[in-house]
Amino acid sequence: MFQALLDTPIGTLLIEGTREAITGVHFVPPDTPVGKSCRLVNRARTQLRQYFAGKRKQFDVPLDLSACRDFQKRVLAEVGAVEYGRTTTYAEVARRLKRVAAQRAVGRANARNPIAIIVPCHRVIASNGKLTGYGGGLPAKEWLLKHEHAIMV
Repeated sequence: MFQALLDTPIGTLLIEGTREAITGVHFVPPDTPVGKSCRLVNRARTQLRQYFAGKRKQFDVPLDLSACRDFQKRVLAEVGAVEYGRTTTYAEVARRLKRVAAQRAVGRANARNPIAIIVPCHRVIASNGKLTGYGGGLPAKEWLLKHEHAIMV
């Protein structure tokens, strides 16, 4: 496992991966010890840096979600399809998965997203337009949506 830290306007991110894929992007304390990095982890760090500078809207790194269960993979695939500057709702994700009553399950799967920002779970909001749970905290979610000039559903 390779790692790198990135200080961002919303906190410190730990980027993890192998030589083949990114496996995690997590919010951590700034003094978190890390191991050595590799080319792919450095590429993800560069792309995240560009995102926070307003110079990147999409990420181009392979992801490994093999630690996720099948339902969570399906949820994260739907979440990953939400375009920069847009939002969706937990109910809409459930509807697209043909599991209309599974809004809470979608929320739980989204909350366990192991690759924050790159898999844009911050773009999922409540049906009433309110911001709900985010691993980096609601101020970080609000910052990300404002950064993207997100259009609320």
